[in-house]
Amino acid sequence: MPQIQLTPAQRKEHRALAHHLTPVVFIGNDGLTEAVIKETDQALKAHGLIKVRVFSDDRAAREDCLQTLSDRLDAAPIQHIGKLLVLWRPLPDKEKALDEDRGAAPRDVKVLKFSSRGGQRPQVKTVRVLGNQRLTAGGTVKRAKVLQKSVKKSNQAD
Repeated sequence: MPQIQLTPAQRKEHRALAHHLTPVVFIGNDGLTEAVIKETDQALKAHGLIKVRVFSDDRAAREDCLQTLSDRLDAAPIQHIGKLLVLWRPLPDKEKALDEDRGAAPRDVKVLKFSSRGGQRPQVKTVRVLGNQRLTAGGTVKRAKVLQKSVKKSNQAD
């Protein structure tokens, strides 16, 4: 598979995003094995942008690793600085399971409660909101109101 070609502006953007990342794949003394390639592929599927640390002191071997990984995994080589390699591949689209019988699932929402005194950190509270509930601006959970049917309208329908 050929590697992905990026413009310098795209490469610069990915380098900036990768700056704070920690390496997720480590290449040891055995070099680039099938297991390492498989783990790198899994990391690219999960994260898209990854750092790889190579423990070899040979710069040519590290460049070889970067080229091999980018060719075999259809990824773009972003950066090679020291013993760190940065690779990027677009994340695959995740398929949503469409089930019409399901309602809204419960979800966890973080609520920030600010202090009346300035300068203090806000309290973070995680609240579970069910399908028939909503979260107000104040951070309280309210149930959805059941609409009542009019007695007159129900008698007219008969």
